[in-house]
Amino acid sequence: MRVFLDDERATPVGWVRTYWPEETIALLEAGGVVEISLDHDLGDDEHGTGYDVIVWIEEAVATRNFTPPIIKVHSANPSAREKMRAGIRAIENLVQRLK
Repeated sequence: MRVFLDDERATPVGWVRTYWPEETIALLEAGGVVEISLDHDLGDDEHGTGYDVIVWIEEAVATRNFTPPIIKVHSANPSAREKMRAGIRAIENLVQRLK
């Protein structure tokens, strides 16, 4: 399954759409997600951002031996996009250390 987290953009063909971090996380927990593409700004920062998914994945890798999917960022917010990419690099480094 490929998961697309976004509040505005059209969902690419073949992807499952989520609007909130907890929906994306629930799919990750259920298994079978091979790739995710994350937006950061979802219209309600109190409800969460795409970065919250990155944080969850990093914690799951560290504490539960979770195997992360391919993670992409499609956010138009430049500073948030870089923050998310830094989180992805941290996850990749953690996976390498745990091998």
